[in-house]
Amino acid sequence: MRKRLLATALCLAATATGCGATVEPSRDAEHPPSVTLTNCGRRVTYDKVPERVVTNDVGITELMFALGLEDRMAGFAMPDDKGDLRGVPWKDGYDKVTWLSKDQLTKENVLDARADLVFAGWNYGFREDGGFTPDALEKLGIPSYILTESCRNGRSKTSRGIMPPVDALYTDLANLGELFGVEKRAAGLIADFKKQIADVRDKAPKGSDRPSVFLYDSGRDTPFTSGRYAAPEQIITEAGGVNVMHDLADSWTTVGWETVVRRNPDVIVICDYGDVSAEQKKKFLLSYAPLRNVSAVRHRRIISLDYADLVESPRNPSAITRLGAYLRTVRTGR
Repeated sequence: MRKRLLATALCLAATATGCGATVEPSRDAEHPPSVTLTNCGRRVTYDKVPERVVTNDVGITELMFALGLEDRMAGFAMPDDKGDLRGVPWKDGYDKVTWLSKDQLTKENVLDARADLVFAGWNYGFREDGGFTPDALEKLGIPSYILTESCRNGRSKTSRGIMPPVDALYTDLANLGELFGVEKRAAGLIADFKKQIADVRDKAPKGSDRPSVFLYDSGRDTPFTSGRYAAPEQIITEAGGVNVMHDLADSWTTVGWETVVRRNPDVIVICDYGDVSAEQKKKFLLSYAPLRNVSAVRHRRIISLDYADLVESPRNPSAITRLGAYLRTVRTGR
């Protein structure tokens, strides 16, 4: 399933991102030597155009590739459980840029790469445990850019998300476009993504016909899922569904199975990654006794999307297109 989806549907999201697109030159001489951006609610000034960017995880890395910025990268860190990368529109980026680590970034591999910018996110590389934080990197003289989907929102020490997830995608594309002097390319991507999503929205179920959807990432004792600030929230919404965990003011978080049973989703979306395959996750859901009366389980309405579809990334519009097509086939007469 993964190879077929990635090889075909992803190019829908890549009209201006790859598949033979011409790369816009990086910042020209007319641009000022420094750029000030708003990142996670803070004004941050970058004194120069980064030339050796290091990224963490697949969605963040592909944001750079989608903007044609492979030549500005010194490497990326990413586990090798994030799907088949050979069919993505940005395959050339993966071929050109060094895979630094199949784990998370560390101070050591950032320093070894002579990075002049680290692009990561909270729980997408940045973490208090181990001291890999923007503040720690600043002490080493290395600036950071934080993925907007992962911005901490102050509701707790760990809760994340400050804006709707697709807006976070547009914010990062616009900010990176300004930082690297590829504003036209960023604007083209944003316009293309908005059109693609609007086309899906126009065909999506309306009102009471909208199926309720639960995002299942992982976990048997307690499920890991998406609140309203992680990418699945808006992927589900724009596709024509309703995220049953919309009331959670967080991005990726844990809930109890009793909550899933009580909210009785019509559809379950599986996040496909990791050591447990999507098929294994599906078998668990279908065989887990507490879920036997949940509508999605009774009617076997379960669909898988790749991890990179479901974190902030240039694959989000393609995921909306594919999920939208599936939800239009769902009849919710529980």
